[in-house]
Amino acid sequence: MKPAPFDYVKPNSVEEVFDLLDRYRDEARLLAGGQSLIPSLNMRLSAPAILIDITGLDALHGIVVGDSVLRIGALTTYSQLKASAEAARAAPMLSRAISWIAHPAIRNRGTIGGSLAHADPAAEMPACMLALDARLEIAAKGSRRRIAAADFFRGLFETDLKPGEILTAIEVPVIRADYRSGFSEFARRSGDFAMSGLAAHARFDGEVLSDVRLAYCGVDTRPVRARVAERVLEGRPFGNAVLAEAKTALARDLDPPDDLQASGQMKLHLSQVLVGRVLTAMAKADGA
Repeated sequence: MKPAPFDYVKPNSVEEVFDLLDRYRDEARLLAGGQSLIPSLNMRLSAPAILIDITGLDALHGIVVGDSVLRIGALTTYSQLKASAEAARAAPMLSRAISWIAHPAIRNRGTIGGSLAHADPAAEMPACMLALDARLEIAAKGSRRRIAAADFFRGLFETDLKPGEILTAIEVPVIRADYRSGFSEFARRSGDFAMSGLAAHARFDGEVLSDVRLAYCGVDTRPVRARVAERVLEGRPFGNAVLAEAKTALARDLDPPDDLQASGQMKLHLSQVLVGRVLTAMAKADGA
């Protein structure tokens, strides 16, 4: 299929983007990587009056690693983030998760900010940002605010972005030496959407776990923390017994819906397998 007719503009500044959004409001769509938007246009699931191409805005690109924060410009592509050795040291979970995303052609075009703003519940980046307690920088004409990832994702393809706002950057805490993180997922084929994916982050004091964060994708209408399972693991030495308890607790955290890929019961089982697989790999690692 072909998209419905639309106007196209490529602004030269963020301020020009705000003016266009103020003028066209709900009739405008932002083009970042386009890996989700273009298919929705072609299938006429989206029919904007104007497409605002923001890919040329230098202010929204780039990766900066500070002493405590990794700052990622919203237009940074998956491949650019994956290729950054500094970013991999600062937030190794992101590098691991990107390897699971689709295929190289999509990773070369898809953007971190585009994925977060799209808020696909099966996407890897939203779950990672939830697990890492990232903060998202959001700008509008004459204002700027930051919001925790936990408060940004509201529901199926729904975020806290308000009319006239754009996501400009993501700030991720740099991993500490006593923390470890991991990511894995199950999909029917390499590159398919995850039936269940787990982003895990925790502090290890010897074998004792604390500040445990288990964020799942593909099992709800948004990325979700497994807080009951986290409490089971908190403050206890990692081992088979506590892991078995955490797997059982996941049934209280997750209630995945049936879909074309798998039944909810199968997704719950896969989620239980993932918590064992990811945490075991983290426990065996010398570091992050």
